[in-house]
Amino acid sequence: MQSRMTNPFYLLAEATEIPAVLQRVVYDAGIAKTTLALAAMRASQINGGAACLYAEVAMARTAGASEDQIATVATWRHSPFFDDAERAALALADAATRPATDGGLSDEQWEDLARHFNEKQCAALVLWLGGSAMFNVVNRVIEEPAGTTWD
Repeated sequence: MQSRMTNPFYLLAEATEIPAVLQRVVYDAGIAKTTLALAAMRASQINGGAACLYAEVAMARTAGASEDQIATVATWRHSPFFDDAERAALALADAATRPATDGGLSDEQWEDLARHFNEKQCAALVLWLGGSAMFNVVNRVIEEPAGTTWD
């Protein structure tokens, strides 16, 4: 498998800073890296972002996510391997990634998220998932294959 083109983040010099800046800002909010990786994995599953999903699985392992979590993130609602904060982040990932016609994030889900994360952390999660969606779109359009590394 081969991409249709060079990744736009490489072609447009200033764009190469976006992933690093987003990661730094989000990490500075103090959210567990396992939670971030699992939420991004879920978004990439929904978006069909193979290259991102592959990278996020590696990120999840490095961050300390269990193999049970990695194996069942697609069915997190029916899996006992996630704590309440991770479940709130995964609910946000589902709602933020699905089409608006699916109803979006309910007030109850937002309140649950806010019980586990402060306002800065909620903002970081929203930006993290927005970034994930952007990277998924780019990689889907150019057909970036899973296993591609960004050095």
